[in-house]
Amino acid sequence: MKKSLALSALAVILASSTAYADTSGMRIAFSNNYAGNSWRQAMLNSYAAVTEQAVKDGVVAAADIFTTADKEVPTQAAQIQNLILQGYNAIVINAGSPEALNGAVKQACDAGVVVVSFDGVVTEPCAYRVVVDFKSMGAEEIEQMAKFQPNGGNLLEIRGLAGTSIDEQIHQGILEGVAKHPEFKIVGSVTGDWDQTTAQKAVATVLPSLPEIVGVVDQGGDGYGAAQAFAAAGKPRPTIIMGNRQDELQWWKEQKDSDGYETWSASIAPGVSSLAFWVAQQVLDGRTDIPHDLLVPYLAFGQDDFEAVLPTIEAGSVASHEYTKEESLAAIQANM
Repeated sequence: MKKSLALSALAVILASSTAYADTSGMRIAFSNNYAGNSWRQAMLNSYAAVTEQAVKDGVVAAADIFTTADKEVPTQAAQIQNLILQGYNAIVINAGSPEALNGAVKQACDAGVVVVSFDGVVTEPCAYRVVVDFKSMGAEEIEQMAKFQPNGGNLLEIRGLAGTSIDEQIHQGILEGVAKHPEFKIVGSVTGDWDQTTAQKAVATVLPSLPEIVGVVDQGGDGYGAAQAFAAAGKPRPTIIMGNRQDELQWWKEQKDSDGYETWSASIAPGVSSLAFWVAQQVLDGRTDIPHDLLVPYLAFGQDDFEAVLPTIEAGSVASHEYTKEESLAAIQANM
């Protein structure tokens, strides 16, 4: 029975990989609005690794990366419009806003350009979206916190990049989690931009005005910075939710080895950018059965398994997974 199921699954993948059109002469552009933290750098590296090989293999003619010099949505909108004029067949987008880019995205679609957004997604119906349930991830942070701090207490929230769908969804999930666990209270909120240095400065600024904090809930890329801020201020070490960064997990290991420190870590895998590329390539290949919303799981680690992945993460980087074409086809199939 297991062998039969495996063969059936393989047959589905092989059938899905049938070429409907030749994409070897087509060009895919990547519009990214921000690259100022370790997650974004890992995302770009994953995308480049997969797409450079795809170009070498003749799957597409080009897969160029364009990152705006600032975090302003109008700049990214203008960039997308320029990519349309340059004749790209598809544009992969990590969007700076879920709604503000919709006009430019609609222009792309009307011009026959395939648009695939991921991480920071757009709401324009013509675009494809590779999404993680960030709201669920935010709510899970509170569920995990309740295990480590069963008596509840005051929480500090570190938010991400303002204006993005990711920041808002994780924030709403955290609020929902607190509503289910009234033993917790958010007594402070700072913006960390998903960056350790930014988060450390922001936390250090607000700490003197806060009551005792039992836990820090965040969005990834800020756990180690928060830990450093608490240590520098001589404040009791709280339970800090981590975001799969190498320095966070290394700090967690050191604390665990010292006194059994417990926490939880989660983030979207930066390599989801490679999945977005393959979705764009498959749409260009003529597939019409791909849903416009594809849900992929976030990557999480607990007390018993984070140490196994730590040696595989480069210093300054993030735990990730780069999608092969076959894995991408399977992910597409799972959403159908």
